Amino acid sequence: QVQLVESGGGLVQAGGSLRLSCTGSGRTFSNYNMGWFRQAPGKEREFVARITWSGWPTYYADSVKGRFTISRDNAKNTVYLQMNSLKPEDTAVYYCAARELSTRSGTYDYWGQGTQVTVSS
Repeated sequence: QVQLVESGGGLVQAGGSLRLSCTGSGRTFSNYNMGWFRQAPGKEREFVARITWSGWPTYYADSVKGRFTISRDNAKNTVYLQMNSLKPEDTAVYYCAARELSTRSGTYDYWGQGTQVTVSS
């Protein structure tokens, strides 16, 4: 089991940047593939980005390709989401998720509490 805590959310103007962090505790961090998801008011939770246990390859939703970058530092038990060129449409609660290596693709076992990202126009 791993516990996840997100941080780094906040209020920014359109075109600005934020870096989200997700720190895990419990089991060895490298035992997990990691993902970022987001949920806007009135909408379903959607996939944003994911990264394998070793740090590559990475995958992104079409809506964030070229603007967001996911990375991880297993020594620090942390995964990051660098968000650039933010748009009002990016406003959402962002969640970090962890998947055991034995769990099938697309299914996550553990979730953080979420961090709010608000992009003003």
